[in-house]
Amino acid sequence: MIDTHSHIDGPEFHDDLDLVISRARQAGIEKIFVPAICRADLPRLLDVCRAYPDYLYPMIGLHPENVTDEDPDEALRLMEQQLSQSIEDPTAPRLIAVGEVGLDLYWDDTHRDLQLQVFEQQIQWAIRYHLPLMIHCRKAHNELLRLIRQYSSSQLTGVFHCFTGSPEQARELLRFPGFCLGIGGVLTFKNSNLPQTLRTAVPLNRIVLETDSPYMAPVPYRGKRNEPAYVVEVAKRLAEIYETDIDEIDRITTENALKIFMKS
Repeated sequence: MIDTHSHIDGPEFHDDLDLVISRARQAGIEKIFVPAICRADLPRLLDVCRAYPDYLYPMIGLHPENVTDEDPDEALRLMEQQLSQSIEDPTAPRLIAVGEVGLDLYWDDTHRDLQLQVFEQQIQWAIRYHLPLMIHCRKAHNELLRLIRQYSSSQLTGVFHCFTGSPEQARELLRFPGFCLGIGGVLTFKNSNLPQTLRTAVPLNRIVLETDSPYMAPVPYRGKRNEPAYVVEVAKRLAEIYETDIDEIDRITTENALKIFMKS
């Protein structure tokens, strides 16, 4: 089983990271993928992933909510420099994706144009370096589609992270053949519409598991700090929805994740 999206490098895990990793291993989590959100946090992220080689795998990207935290042009220049080095230098940490990147217009759309510009530049990284995208999208579905469609001939791959949308939104996203939907703890919430959306519109071979730790812990841990071991609860709920067993969910979602992120 793979947790394809965990911010395990964050301060929430500074005091007990070894225990968190141990619980993940005991729960059957084989790999954890760790997205970046800004340049300032990147050294910590890389150090954490170096400490657990062949278990934690880093990504690189500027999150849409962080585009104004620092000079975005300089941040992108330095992040691409790190990305290029990871490709050219076999001793450098291997970056497995461009992420977490995308669009977030939930709070306001003041920086809509800047978010679009930054996201598009990082889409171009994914094309240039043959890497998948880890895409965050909140209250920006139509904007996301308009931008991604411009690159529909570029063989982009990746994950639409934290998908919680409607059946029609799922169908629209799955028209991009190289992408899966990232499904996390929201699936287990009592009033979530996501189970019906998955039954209606999403085949199991287009799903990957994620926690988005430390956020959005699944039932029965809702309200607590999320962690990679809890992705098992998402897998259990998927097994109920698709009327299969958890081993089959593990097998298929792991294959999906490896196909996207571990191509070479």
